[in-house]
Amino acid sequence: MENNHGQKPHAVMFAYPLQGHVIPFVHLAMKLASKGFTITFINTLSIHHNITKSQPHIAAKDNIFAGARESGLDIRYTTVSDGFPIGFDRSLNHDQFMEGLLHVLSTHVDEIVGKLVQHSDPPITCLIADTFFVWTSMIADKYNLVNVSFWTEPVLVLTLYYHLDLLRKNGHFASQDNREDTIDYIPGVRAIQPKDLMSYLQATDDISTVVHRIIYKAFQDVKRADFIVCNTVQELESETISALQEKQPIYAIGPVFLAGLITKNSVPTSLWSELDCTHWLQTKPHGSVLYISFGSYAHVSKHDIAEIAYGLLSSGVNFIWVLRPDVVNSDEPDFLPVGFEDDVKGRGLVMNWCRQIDVISHPTVGGFLTHCGWNSILESIWCGVPLLCFPLLTDQFTNRKLVVDDWRIGLNLCDKKLITREEVAAKINHVMSGKSGDELRMNTKELRKILENALNSTHGHGSSEKNLNQFIDDVKLKVREKLGVVTWETNGIPI
Repeated sequence: MENNHGQKPHAVMFAYPLQGHVIPFVHLAMKLASKGFTITFINTLSIHHNITKSQPHIAAKDNIFAGARESGLDIRYTTVSDGFPIGFDRSLNHDQFMEGLLHVLSTHVDEIVGKLVQHSDPPITCLIADTFFVWTSMIADKYNLVNVSFWTEPVLVLTLYYHLDLLRKNGHFASQDNREDTIDYIPGVRAIQPKDLMSYLQATDDISTVVHRIIYKAFQDVKRADFIVCNTVQELESETISALQEKQPIYAIGPVFLAGLITKNSVPTSLWSELDCTHWLQTKPHGSVLYISFGSYAHVSKHDIAEIAYGLLSSGVNFIWVLRPDVVNSDEPDFLPVGFEDDVKGRGLVMNWCRQIDVISHPTVGGFLTHCGWNSILESIWCGVPLLCFPLLTDQFTNRKLVVDDWRIGLNLCDKKLITREEVAAKINHVMSGKSGDELRMNTKELRKILENALNSTHGHGSSEKNLNQFIDDVKLKVREKLGVVTWETNGIPI
């Protein structure tokens, strides 16, 4: 076994098959490859099909990392079936798809990892899988791999899932009548209101849905990981990270998306065709455009779409509104009020999808109406764009708390349960032209400095850079342990 000592670490990486998870996984792969890792990246056939279909310019249809490989990064690429046909509508049949991820996918993963372990050079030594997978420790143990869990959301969310047992015990989750008072007993979380928990933890009626069952299994499994890496920044969540570090080795290495921005040969990750709206943006005054997107996964009711549309109309602002064809439902493609696009012609652009970072980094964009997905929040901080928060699902309610209550870089789109066009118009104007918008912009710029400092690679001073380097050293040490290799320092002490 000693002949493996000193070889490059080789990690198999597997992202959860949803757009918002694939993106940070690709960026982490590029980051690790630039630090000397060999990476074998696995996508599901469905994700691969959608990426290549949406971007016909991809030269190597069988390898989305072809450009990265040309720039010298050792990233190999393969695909695996998720158990469903390519044409199966995973959005419309969400629960059936999730049942497949829970019960079927592990068999396919086991098979492909087994083959890679047998035939890869350098040998596979590490498995980096999304925290939401329920099978990671089983696969890692079977093939004697270092078990790394990659968490793509804030550590606050991870911590709340991690301590589900405390929420149950104290009656804030899984009781017939959940408590509604402040939650102040989670290690590393000063205080949080039940309304700010992730949507699945706010449920009172059915807590045995397929997603609940995934959560219960995944957050038991993560406790068996050798390491947890997180797409966040130490300084943004220091108390929460420190508390979780007492349980397991955890490394804040974010934001990882810069790996994708800096590399000349970017890796395609979009599941939809991206419209280029740069020319349109260039015709608008500085800071005058509101960007609106509800992300790649969550659905919005037809009523809420209409209220936002009418609010936009009366606000008078310029805007780009990304509306996926399935944003209401795969079966309901016509959801905008009749005549809306004609009424906003010239000042409003509605499209299915775009490359978000290109839009929000444009100087004419002055605000972002967002569902509060974590990727969107990190990107908007980097671009100095304040947020209007309209959380829809899962971690987005908890992310909203960070944005609005803790960091003060955004406002709630609606303060009451029911969304109204009047409040939409008022809040848009607050962010785009009011005094509160200026304050939000100042706070966002302060957070941008924190992100910049965390990524500072000069002598490894930035916290994210330092944590990434420490993680790599710790993985290499753990690999040697797994292989039974003992190495000796010059002073004769075994490590």
